[in-house]
Amino acid sequence: VHISLTSPLSLLLDLLPPGVCNLLNPAAIYANNEISLGDVEIYGFDYDYTLAQYSNLLHSMIFNTARDILIEQFKYPEGLAKYDYIPGFAIRGLHYDVQKSLLMKIDAFHYVQLGTAYRGLKPVPDEEVIELYGGTQHIPLYQMSDFYGKGPSLKQFMDIFSLPEMTLLSSVIDYFITHGIEFDQVHLYKDISDAIRDVHVKGVMYKWIEKDMEQYILHGDEIYAVLNRLVNHKKKLFLITNSPFSFVDKGMKHMVGKNWRDLFDMVIVQADKPNFFTDRRKPFRKLDDNGSLQWDKINQLEKGKIYKEGNLFDFLRLTGWRGSKVLYFGDHLYSDLADLMLRHGWRTGAIVPELETEIRIINTEQYMHSLTWQQALTGLLERMQMYQDAESKQVLLEWMKERQEIRSLTKNLFNPQFGSIFRTFHNPTYFSRRLVRFSDIYMASISCLLNYDVNFTFYPRRTPLQHEAPLWMDQLCTGCMKTPFLEEMVHIR
Repeated sequence: VHISLTSPLSLLLDLLPPGVCNLLNPAAIYANNEISLGDVEIYGFDYDYTLAQYSNLLHSMIFNTARDILIEQFKYPEGLAKYDYIPGFAIRGLHYDVQKSLLMKIDAFHYVQLGTAYRGLKPVPDEEVIELYGGTQHIPLYQMSDFYGKGPSLKQFMDIFSLPEMTLLSSVIDYFITHGIEFDQVHLYKDISDAIRDVHVKGVMYKWIEKDMEQYILHGDEIYAVLNRLVNHKKKLFLITNSPFSFVDKGMKHMVGKNWRDLFDMVIVQADKPNFFTDRRKPFRKLDDNGSLQWDKINQLEKGKIYKEGNLFDFLRLTGWRGSKVLYFGDHLYSDLADLMLRHGWRTGAIVPELETEIRIINTEQYMHSLTWQQALTGLLERMQMYQDAESKQVLLEWMKERQEIRSLTKNLFNPQFGSIFRTFHNPTYFSRRLVRFSDIYMASISCLLNYDVNFTFYPRRTPLQHEAPLWMDQLCTGCMKTPFLEEMVHIR
């Protein structure tokens, strides 16, 4: 017995059920854990990239300003000035190996996705990556990084503000390598982190946004609709942000109106998350209506007042808001959500703006065709691998080559360098693993809440475990009996 090649195109229509594209809604809310909004009495929000979603124009501004800080203050070469921000170069959730100057995507099992390791702006060959890690694609993550992805030697870029940082890091390394300039990897990483931090800490970014809110803040009217509806249904609202009051005040007035504070029971600014959630030492301080600090000791948190710093333990003690009646939304899986879910039992909602674009790609016919044929090929390879005559071996090699080509093609639909933020070929990414672990629900924006009743219950889909899904795509579809050799293969399983 031997096997022979059959054209993929002739099979695709058999494998794809009609109407399979456009099944996913980019404005939907997706559940990792069952949660009933009817049980939620208190809604909490982060501000940046949660209530206030920003235009991508901001990334270029952050990149350019940090690049100029490197040149003017850190005395980096002036040749760096010719580098501009590259939209779509990096994706969120990547890891950076400081000592090896490698930016890469790691999957849920701590393996590098081959083809997604970059030094500077150029890919590093797979063989070199494997050699750098002692003959394996596996990264010893727990030796190299902490729970929050902050190193010491391996850093994970988790927030949306990190897109310009990754691109600047890659651009500077590209310049040094191209010009044969030796550099200390640790110093370079720290200098770039400091330059990016200066853009935030010195308030430069806040000034840009305040100057042109119309251009930088998206979906403002929808935020008002969400908050107003929750208050009308007797829900309590609070805000915890690392941003300063004057900035948040201007943004909320733009989105919600001058009386925005009437909607909130509590507003906490300059909270210093994630330390706010883990450190008991900083007490709350009250601000007056102009944002000036008051000196009195805080024994209660009053509705409509603005507080600075503080910590979650005092917050829980003073409000009594505990456990699953609280639902908190944020965009940073570590700084916003991890401790709240793991230590305090709050329900959590992750804001993942990339979801909208990725779902639109998943809904395309090109993606569906690529994925379906890839799955069918993988199933054939698994079932036919015992045929070892010369002709069959040749067919298996062709299938493996074709499968690899389709995998690369599918990856490139999302991002030519790093692919999807949710998948490394067939495995979930490390980002995905954390998303599932730290969020009950996730969505592209807060405005997705408007598509659901305030008492709606989200039920996660029962996705099959491996032992519950013995069949491959070509065995499940309506036209599966036309797949070559399927009848002969029945005895294999």
